[in-house]
Amino acid sequence: MGKEECKTMLDALNKVTACYRHLVSALGSTSDSQNLREEMKKTRRKAQELAAANQTKLTALLKDKSISNDERAEYERLWVLFTSSMEILEVDMRRSLEIGQDFPLKVPTRHFIQTGMTGSTVTVAARAMSMQNLKYEADASIDTADLKDLEAEIAQLDQMMEEMEMKVQVAPWAVEAKLEAGAELKSTASVGNSSVGVISICDEEPKDGEESDAGVMRIFAGIIFTVVLLIAGILGYLVVSL
Repeated sequence: MGKEECKTMLDALNKVTACYRHLVSALGSTSDSQNLREEMKKTRRKAQELAAANQTKLTALLKDKSISNDERAEYERLWVLFTSSMEILEVDMRRSLEIGQDFPLKVPTRHFIQTGMTGSTVTVAARAMSMQNLKYEADASIDTADLKDLEAEIAQLDQMMEEMEMKVQVAPWAVEAKLEAGAELKSTASVGNSSVGVISICDEEPKDGEESDAGVMRIFAGIIFTVVLLIAGILGYLVVSL
């Protein structure tokens, strides 16, 4: 149950992190709005809640001395996936901070980037987060307050990642993959072998019966070619005579 619960929680974190990245891609574009900024705030905080839950669960399981080696290897693999998701979330949060500083909402004239994105990006994210038709009232200080909150949340995320490394020391390069080493190469090699097999079949020497049939076909083709030349010569002579 612990492993399945961890997988479910990690899957939820990955989905929310992907949702947040989708929202960040609309910052500074023609789809940017106060609703988008509010959705981003709710999404990243949901991601941080899931990250804290994942950290607590995985830390407890990895510190358990009674689990088997196979279970520990699986939890370490999930830990590596979890830390990768955390790193992606941090990158996107820093990116949203930079773009938010360059493209504030409450200015007399706003210059947006024409990204080609049209329509309601918030609707897509809200559907992914099971949120419906959220509306927000305008706040003159939304830019300043949100950016300050974002800076504080990035600092908290950095602290969480440091604590993770201190509590559980799992080297990513020491975690074994579930697939066999070189599985992708083997699949590629199988395709290559099939191609080689086709080539080898084409290069095989013909048998005695096949040689005689090929000889007959060559003689027949030569006769047809000779007849065609004779007919062409006769027609050419008649044209010249007339």
